Amino acid sequence: MSLFVKICGLTDPETIEAAVEEGVDALGFNFYPPSPRYLSPQRAVELAGPVPRQVQRVAVMLRPQQADWEEVFDSFKPDSLQADADRLAGLRLPERIGKLPVYRDHEQFDTEKFSLDIPCLFESAVSGKGRPPSWERAALLARRARVVLAGGLDPGNVGEAVRRVRPWGVDVSSGVESAPGVKDPHKVRAFIRAARQAHTPS
Repeated sequence: MSLFVKICGLTDPETIEAAVEEGVDALGFNFYPPSPRYLSPQRAVELAGPVPRQVQRVAVMLRPQQADWEEVFDSFKPDSLQADADRLAGLRLPERIGKLPVYRDHEQFDTEKFSLDIPCLFESAVSGKGRPPSWERAALLARRARVVLAGGLDPGNVGEAVRRVRPWGVDVSSGVESAPGVKDPHKVRAFIRAARQAHTPS
């Protein structure tokens, strides 16, 4: 099975085009201010318009209220919603909308009791700062669930992360930027290639 690769925090058409051409599986559009990657639902609609249907369009929110989610859904019509697991569990979503719950790393995280039947994202305690979670804990979780590893990844270390953690997928945002909120198409391509290469058995 191929590695699931998601690029998050897209803000310009050039980077989206590069990611799609490189075979990305999902694109994340950020709807929580004051992130430098924040988009209005209307701008997200414009950017996602040319994206082929086989690429998932993910609405990325932090801890949305029901009204926040409904505003995004009514305008953007994403394929799935990414949000903190506890908040996501309390939202009312249409059946066709996929869920990507976010779990944050901490020393008391009980990997032995973790179980989930849908993919989940595992990252550091704080989103969007380029900090990695414990790869050791991530590897333990990856044995029990379809973990999308996020936080602190970039084209230079994603290969090692894939080999050590053996995640179901990887996600990157700040690690492929030239400045906060500004994606570098060359880094995006390099990240996708490095991730896929590391996942391919030698």
